Amino acid sequence: MDNQQLLDEIERLKEQVAHLTFKQNLLYTNGNVERLIFEYDLTQVQFTQIMDLMDEYRKKIGQGEKVSHNEFEKQINDIVPGHSYHFAEGISFAFWQNNRWEEVFNALYRDMEKYKYIKRDTY
Repeated sequence: MDNQQLLDEIERLKEQVAHLTFKQNLLYTNGNVERLIFEYDLTQVQFTQIMDLMDEYRKKIGQGEKVSHNEFEKQINDIVPGHSYHFAEGISFAFWQNNRWEEVFNALYRDMEKYKYIKRDTY
């Protein structure tokens, strides 16, 4: 193995350790969102991009702009390719369950029949 191959292998191992550390932190946090991110094996970069998108939608909603779940689902799919709309809906709902970006879920999905009567667990 030459020096470049060794450097490439070291870089790959660093990335793998970083990903495993991220996944371990998700397990320790153990919230609805974190479990979903863990189960779908997303990267920290993808998770950050999703949170940035949630911030973007919060801002749009706050400014009174009309938002659509179809556009949101397309943007989520751009971040996490290969998943159906269920992932976008699920991540939005998981954030709502964790009391984060609630207005995004409410604006995009709350009026759907399956969510009209869902209430937060109060312990």
